[in-house]
Amino acid sequence: MGTDSSLVGGVAESTDPETRAAFERRVDEQAERIRADIRSGRLDTDEFAVGMELEGYVVDDAGRLARVPEAVFDRADCGKELGVHNFEVNSAATTFDAAGIADQAERIRANVDAAASALGEDGLAPVLDAMWTIPPAEGTDAYLGSVERRDGVVVAENMRHHPRYVALDNEILERSDGSITLDVPGVSLSYPTILMESLATSIQPHLQIPDVETFPRYFNLALRTMGPVLSLSSNAPFLPADCYDDDPAVIDATPHELRIPVFEGSINADAPRDEGKVRFPDDLAQATDVVDRVVADETYAPVLADGDDPDASPYRATIREYDHKRGVHWRWVRGVVGGHPVGTEPDGASLRIEYRPLPTQPTVRDTVAVQVLVVGLLRGLGTADHPLTELPWAAARDCFYDVVADGPDAPLAWVTADGDRTTDPETVYDELFAYARRGLRDAGLDDDTIDASLEPVERRRDGTVPSAWKKARVREAVADGDTLPEAIERMQRDYIERAGGETPFVDW
Repeated sequence: MGTDSSLVGGVAESTDPETRAAFERRVDEQAERIRADIRSGRLDTDEFAVGMELEGYVVDDAGRLARVPEAVFDRADCGKELGVHNFEVNSAATTFDAAGIADQAERIRANVDAAASALGEDGLAPVLDAMWTIPPAEGTDAYLGSVERRDGVVVAENMRHHPRYVALDNEILERSDGSITLDVPGVSLSYPTILMESLATSIQPHLQIPDVETFPRYFNLALRTMGPVLSLSSNAPFLPADCYDDDPAVIDATPHELRIPVFEGSINADAPRDEGKVRFPDDLAQATDVVDRVVADETYAPVLADGDDPDASPYRATIREYDHKRGVHWRWVRGVVGGHPVGTEPDGASLRIEYRPLPTQPTVRDTVAVQVLVVGLLRGLGTADHPLTELPWAAARDCFYDVVADGPDAPLAWVTADGDRTTDPETVYDELFAYARRGLRDAGLDDDTIDASLEPVERRRDGTVPSAWKKARVREAVADGDTLPEAIERMQRDYIERAGGETPFVDW
């Protein structure tokens, strides 16, 4: 394996104290401008808008993890991620109305189809899944642990060889005494790289808030919906099959949503849960808190902007160091400043919620259903002045991590429209979908369209969620005589055969 001098040089520049000092100065200057723009109303927009990020991974014709050929990124409108096996497709923001929601579904489907077509030319296929479990031929340990040290820089073979990723890897390794560890039921992993983070993939709905003064309320509502929404969408109960010994007790013990401990464990070292860089965020008191938190967050792998960024909106082109730092401000919900708003002047800007705790779903239809649930729910709760924000922050946090562990069987936490605390899942789901419907009706969708959009996720109320399906398939395979690793691979091949198709998950 080799790496060129520009890669090592880029890492060296990022770790240079002078680079860090200049970066921090620019962040401070840009943050002050953003605060002023928030206070002046410059980030107010005409209306709500929605968007989506969808991550996946690639497999070969045997279902094994595979590298994405560079040519695929030229042939399809998809982006690169940390691992060389990862890809991402986005749906550009649209107005949050009937036409915009329909456009979101069409764009997501078209982008996934384009990725599948481009990959198919190389005998590969994309998988819409939250965690890969069939390793490449060399095995998981060799794949995740293969590194080269050159001029003092650790370069992971299967990490995207971009200075940003490699610099992040080296900075986090330094903070973690050179080793990234993960201990979950049945597995203890340790690698000299953060590449373990590339096990996990997610979907990230976005909601642009038109009145910036109300942003904290929508943000705080989002925190209190995370547990219940995740309980309907969990999809990552197993690590790669070859990580496990033959211990069937793992099936019941393993969390339903391993993505969360994998990402937190890859980045946070030994930091307490509420102090790690990846964590459940605190409530906001005012919109400028979004900016203050990015500034106060520890700087990882700074990069000074050099030249134009053709992908940046006019506003974000002026805050590139701040935007870079926000990109490593890893919280499960975060505010994004400066995106180009829909329906306003060309040099406008916005403030939006990036909703990050959700795993990639098995099909495009499932993905769109979860996106519609999230944006409809937040809009419905916000415009109705629902008292959900009276739920204590700690109760919302604990609910989220309970769902990470137990999926649809976890105790939920909610405050009803009448102001009553409840843990009853039926009551929680009744309100969840009622207020999602309200938000979607406010956006101009008719009842038939709303019902059809929400159906794939609403039918999961009985506990039929992807993580439970995966556990059940593995349990059945073990009962048929498979070892646990064999059972996980068998389940995963069945999942891959079904995922990405036209049949929603609940009809599998």
